[in-house]
Amino acid sequence: MPIPQKSRHLVKEMKLEVDEKLAEAAVVGGSFLGGGGGGDLKQGLRDAKHSIRIGDVYIIDVDSVPNNSSIVTASAVGAPAAKEKYLVPEQMIRSTELLLELENLNVGGIISCENGGNSTVNGWIQAAALKIPVVDAPADGRAHPTGVMGAMGLHKAEDYVSVQTAVGGNKKKKRWLELFVKGDLERTSRIVREAAVQAGGLVAVTRNPVSKNYVKENSAVGGITQAIEVGKIIKKHKDSLGEMINRIIAYLGGKLIDYGTVKNTTLETKGGFDVGNILVDGKKESRYEIVFWNEFMTLEADGKYLGSFPDLIVLLNTENSLPLTSAEIKRGQRVAILVVPQAHILLGAGVKDPEVLKQAERVIGKRLIKKVKKC
Repeated sequence: MPIPQKSRHLVKEMKLEVDEKLAEAAVVGGSFLGGGGGGDLKQGLRDAKHSIRIGDVYIIDVDSVPNNSSIVTASAVGAPAAKEKYLVPEQMIRSTELLLELENLNVGGIISCENGGNSTVNGWIQAAALKIPVVDAPADGRAHPTGVMGAMGLHKAEDYVSVQTAVGGNKKKKRWLELFVKGDLERTSRIVREAAVQAGGLVAVTRNPVSKNYVKENSAVGGITQAIEVGKIIKKHKDSLGEMINRIIAYLGGKLIDYGTVKNTTLETKGGFDVGNILVDGKKESRYEIVFWNEFMTLEADGKYLGSFPDLIVLLNTENSLPLTSAEIKRGQRVAILVVPQAHILLGAGVKDPEVLKQAERVIGKRLIKKVKKC
C-alpha cells in the first residue's frame, strides 16, 4: 500500500484556521504518529488551546510561503521523564524571538521538528504570538530522538551553518537559561541537548532557517494534515478499540500485532534522553520486547523482528484507546501493539541517512532493519 494520498491532497492551496476541534484532532493523531515519543498528549492539548487563546493560528501549505522568506523549525528538546523539566509558553516564544533578533530573519513560516502528542503543535504558540503561519510540512512525519533526525538532512548539506536557540528551566531552581549557538549542525545539536540537561530536562528550541524549496524537498509535506486525519479517526471511534484500529490501518496501512499486558519496564534518563525497554506478555506470543530511546525503536518476539525505527511502533492503552509514550508505560497496563511500516509514514530526510540510523543502533544495542531510501 502506498503512502496515503489524502494528506498530500489536503495541502494543495490550503489555509486552515485552527479551532479547538481541529487542534484536538492534530494532537491526538500526532500522539499516534509519535510512536512512543513526541511528548505528552495532555501537554500538547494545553499548548494547542493556549495558542488559539493568545492569537490566530493558521496552517498553510508550503507553496504559500513567500519566496523571499525563511522557514524555521520549532521543537522541544529533552527527556520527557526528567524530574526537573520546566518549560512555559513565554520561553517558547522567547526561543523564536531570540533567533529572529540575532539573525535578523524574515520568517514566512514555522514548522515542527516532528509529529507527536506535544510536538505536532511545536511552534503554534510562537505562531500565534508572533503572527507567523504554521506550515504543513513538519521536518519529520513521526517522532524521533535526535536533533539531526529532525533537521531534514542539513547535516549533509555542504557549508550549511546551523543556528539554534534554546530557552528553558526554572529560575527559582537556578535552572533557567537562554542559549544561542551557531556552527556545525551535529555539534550545535549536541550543545542544545546538553542545555536541556542543564535546564532540568527540557528546552524550547528554534533552529535552522531554510528556504521553502528546501522544505518541499526534504520535509514530511502533509504531515500535519495526516495527523489530523488520524486524530479524527481516533476521536470518532475511541469507544470501539477494534473498529478504531481497523480504520487507522485502512487509512495508514500497517498491522495489529497483538494485545497484551505490560510485564515489566525499565527507564533511565541519561544524556537528555529516556532509554529502556518494555516487556509485554501477549496473547499470540508469550513475550514481546520493545526497546526505546525516547521513541519505540524495535519490536521483537522470540528474537524475530516485527518492526524497527523508523517503522512506527505504537502501544495503545486499551482502557481509553489512546497511544502511550515510553515515559507513560507502567507494569500491568493492558495494551494493543501496532506496527505501521516506514513506507506508509511521511518521513523527512533526517531519518533516511544510514549513518544516522547507525548512531541509533549504537545507543540501543540493537540493529535496525534499513528500508528507507537514502537522502
